[in-house]
Amino acid sequence: MIDHIQALSLRQVKVTDSFWSARQQLITDVTVPYMEKILRDEVDGAEKSHAIHNFKMAAGDIQGEFYGMVFQDSDVYKWLEAVAYSLAVKPDQALETRADEMIDLIARAQQPDGYLNTYFIIQEPENRWKNLLECHELYCAGHLFEAAAAYYEETGKGKLLSVAERFASHIIDRFGVDGEVGVPGHQEVEIGLMRLYHTTGKQAYCDMAKRFLDVRGQDPDYFIVHTPPHPGRLYSGYDINPDDTNYNQSFAPVRDQKEARGHAVRCAYMLTAMADVAGVTDDHELKAACERLWSNITEKQMYLTGAIGSTGHRESFTVDFDLPNDMAYGETCASVAMAFFAQRMLNIQPKGQYADVLELELYNGMLAGMQLDGQRYFYVNPLEVDPAVSGVIPGHEHVLCERPKWHACACCPPNLARLITSLGKYLWSESEDTIYSHLFVGSEAQTAHAGITLSSEYPWQGKALYTLHPHVDTAFSLAVHIPSYVPKFVAKINGECIDGALRDGYLFISREWQDGDQVEITFDLKPRRIYANPQVRADAGRVALARGPIVYCFEGVDNGQPLSALRLPRTAQIEEVPYDAQFLGGAVSLTAQGLREQWAEALYSSVPSIEEEQKLQAIPYYAWSNRGENQMCVWIRE
Repeated sequence: MIDHIQALSLRQVKVTDSFWSARQQLITDVTVPYMEKILRDEVDGAEKSHAIHNFKMAAGDIQGEFYGMVFQDSDVYKWLEAVAYSLAVKPDQALETRADEMIDLIARAQQPDGYLNTYFIIQEPENRWKNLLECHELYCAGHLFEAAAAYYEETGKGKLLSVAERFASHIIDRFGVDGEVGVPGHQEVEIGLMRLYHTTGKQAYCDMAKRFLDVRGQDPDYFIVHTPPHPGRLYSGYDINPDDTNYNQSFAPVRDQKEARGHAVRCAYMLTAMADVAGVTDDHELKAACERLWSNITEKQMYLTGAIGSTGHRESFTVDFDLPNDMAYGETCASVAMAFFAQRMLNIQPKGQYADVLELELYNGMLAGMQLDGQRYFYVNPLEVDPAVSGVIPGHEHVLCERPKWHACACCPPNLARLITSLGKYLWSESEDTIYSHLFVGSEAQTAHAGITLSSEYPWQGKALYTLHPHVDTAFSLAVHIPSYVPKFVAKINGECIDGALRDGYLFISREWQDGDQVEITFDLKPRRIYANPQVRADAGRVALARGPIVYCFEGVDNGQPLSALRLPRTAQIEEVPYDAQFLGGAVSLTAQGLREQWAEALYSSVPSIEEEQKLQAIPYYAWSNRGENQMCVWIRE
């Protein structure tokens, strides 16, 4: 049997962490209202959305033409999901009222048979469900299901859930065991169906999610046969070749896949659902496939920052160890999706490798997608930029040096908002006899076994203090994740040092707890050098810096340009600049005595360059591109 671990709900956890509370407040006070204005086309100079207009047209309130991407509905659904979590973090009656009005609009747009997609209601009603590869009907449905479950769980209001269940019934009637075979072009509906299952307990939703996973790859020609010709119309913004089975992970049944290939977000969404279904159904084959693909991604295809997807061509994985820095794609949504995948794997079996990646994504790959002011967003997250090349030279068009206000394809900003506001769900889980603490994020948690307060100054200090108030008289375990980069630590109970059992990256402390018992974990957060496998060609002869969970980078504004002329000697001492609340929203930066290569005008020379000493400064990667356009690199010559 697969062990069942239950993540705590958002209602059971309050984030009190100074690092993350500030970012949650940014989402609730700035980002969610800003996104609402975007959806209503009220932000000058930003890409227009027209998403609300589309719903008004679908509901018959106004007349007009559909505008935006074919999956524009999903922006509204992800915003509503972020609103649900935002209301849990910070109640706001005015915001809730506006969200309720938006839900009323969505309900009016729903068709009598339960179908709901504004593009096909407005533009091509005769082509519903005709093109699953490109048209994202099931993708939008999945985001509706997630939003509906979240809004019901956090507000107790069931109108959107009723809309979602009607649409889910329509989908099950069409694609269930008694219907036709349907393979989602962009995986997401599987996640949404599982959210409905967890919220309502209705087995039909889990069965449908499993069916969508099971049919993928059974017929590699499915999309070739079932994608109708449509000359001149690009539903997804670019032409998708039905022959490219790698792109949508239909080259083999999901249980047989051994390498992550194709569109990175689709793959990670698929794996999230696979892990969820495996945990619920005790499907060991599905679990083994998740473990196999997890290893391939994290050991051979993941950037140091947690980013995945190494090419802008179809936003995809390429081959093992192909991780170019200046042409990286690393879509923000892909890092969010990896956080989802990591959490679902933790729910099957808490292991340090899953918590490590969850932490890596949160503090680096995902967080870099948002400007410090919460109003600008990266879609692509490179590890090296040069304004003369990035966004300019063929092959680098997708790489930007500064975050735009919005995107025509706006999947990433609301994905960030919903993850950050729901952070409490990722911190703790519980089994029959153990409470698991996955991240050192300051919080208050109410579990079946105890109420727990975690105080922490992480990620800037290596100290965590747990205070327990048990609800039971019997013994149970507190299992604390110790990050893999921590070589040694000190654990104390009520001031006395202990030797706990370290297993799978977790420190297990078992006892009959007394009210007010305290567990303290301390460790050094020393800067460390990181090297890449030599098969990663882009990083040969280079080194990167990290401290705690934070990956660092170098910017031209601190170090001068070109950054390619800099070198960090292997013997150089890496120094910490103490935490500065006024620097980049509050951060610890790193400095070292490095070298700058001085070069004459000649393109080539038989005379070696002269190197001069220069003090180098590195900042947290998540904070780059907040001080104007300039060069940036994570990996520096050593």
